[in-house]
Amino acid sequence: MSQPTYERLVAQLDRLGLWRAKEILPESLSAAEQGEAGYAGFLDRLLEEEIGAREERRIKSSLRLAGLPYLKTLDSFDFAFQPSLDRGEVKDLAALTFLAKKENVLLLGPPGVGKTHLAVALAVCACQNGYSIYFSTLDSMIRELAAADRAGKLDRKLRTYTTKSQLLVLDEVGYLPLSRAEANYLFQVISNRYERSSLILTSNKSVGEWPELFGDHAIATAILDRLLHHSHVLSIKGHSYRLRERAQAAALATPIAAHAAS
Repeated sequence: MSQPTYERLVAQLDRLGLWRAKEILPESLSAAEQGEAGYAGFLDRLLEEEIGAREERRIKSSLRLAGLPYLKTLDSFDFAFQPSLDRGEVKDLAALTFLAKKENVLLLGPPGVGKTHLAVALAVCACQNGYSIYFSTLDSMIRELAAADRAGKLDRKLRTYTTKSQLLVLDEVGYLPLSRAEANYLFQVISNRYERSSLILTSNKSVGEWPELFGDHAIATAILDRLLHHSHVLSIKGHSYRLRERAQAAALATPIAAHAAS
């Protein structure tokens, strides 16, 4: 290939924003010229690399905007430490059929058993497969909706939690009781998403305890009716990862302290 043709090709890739294709152009041309790839193979590699790079950028951008507290995967979840949890059921959820069916996932259990880890891991999996995701604690969502309501912008803010994501993760439901007005915000979110998009919810309370949390039994019943209609409920009855880590840290620190004292 002549130098003018090469320079024109680089300029065209640059103009089209095909950054990855531009980056690998020299080595791809070299492989084609040496007979390692024909014209179709050369073009196929450029496009494959470009699409892969764009998908990687999309995932990184989506994860950054989703509000996740950290990035976790199912591979890093210690199922052996939580024998009450059905690994097969979790793997089935990771296939994301529940998203296609507009179903919900409820992760219930005491603090520290890995509920948020599982919720984040499923959200990351959804993002990697092209779904839009958003994460919030219940307390943060309620405070944002209440502030928007006072400012006369409730409908606009509700869209953040109802229509802008195919999967909403609501963490830490049940840690703080809600007033009737606050419970009504949660009802509006769940009602607007009902049979339209999916929700993953984590709670340290069983669903039977929810009426006492929401300040109004009628609202609690309406929330549970919609939330449980199409849902997968996973109850984790196990030990706290955080307490295990503290115990391990304390065990490691004890010999160090004893050595320093001697």
